Amino acid sequence: MTDEQQQNFSERFPIWNGLTKSEQELLRKSVIERTFQKGESLHQAGADCSGLFVVRSGVVRAFILSESGKEITIYRLLDRDICLFSASCIMKNIQFDVYITAETDTVAFLIPTAIYQTLTKNSLAVSDFTNQLMASRFSDVMWVLEQVLFSRFDKRLAGFLLEQSTIENTDTLHITHEEIAHHLGSAREVVTRMLKYFHEENILTLFRGGIVLSNKSKLLELSQTS
Repeated sequence: MTDEQQQNFSERFPIWNGLTKSEQELLRKSVIERTFQKGESLHQAGADCSGLFVVRSGVVRAFILSESGKEITIYRLLDRDICLFSASCIMKNIQFDVYITAETDTVAFLIPTAIYQTLTKNSLAVSDFTNQLMASRFSDVMWVLEQVLFSRFDKRLAGFLLEQSTIENTDTLHITHEEIAHHLGSAREVVTRMLKYFHEENILTLFRGGIVLSNKSKLLELSQTS
């Protein structure tokens, strides 16, 4: 890494200051900065274990895919977030495949699998951090499962639109009904029907290729209903 890259990485890797000098030097020599275009894959199910990605900028989406081709987002990562499932070979006995793609143009640091495994074995700080990160990601997965099984679709859709607005920092979302369906693990027709209902209730305005959130307070109310 260059000095600038090392500075950016150390600011984003939470336990950098807890590493020994030799461990920091190992990372300095091994970490690679990668650039991904929107839609490009960081990791595919069944592919070789990539390593651990640390997001420098952009938005990364992790999702699972059913046998019928239906997608559902399990979490999204922003600046400073860490993608553990891209190094899924580190974790034993994982029984589901995860796909990881860039939702926007993204820059990320890649810690090679062998290097991270070495650090995990030799550093208590890295081992504890990995366990905490693993618990956090599985909490994300369980939250999605709970939402799919027990929450009304209007609540889930309202919450997703608010999240997307926060990520894009705008109330005008350039996103298709098909893309929303992929995030929520639903059919495009179901998304379209609910968006039309929101439109009729003056919660949002639909236009070709996007949505304007015209009543975010109502969306927030819907997202918090039991």
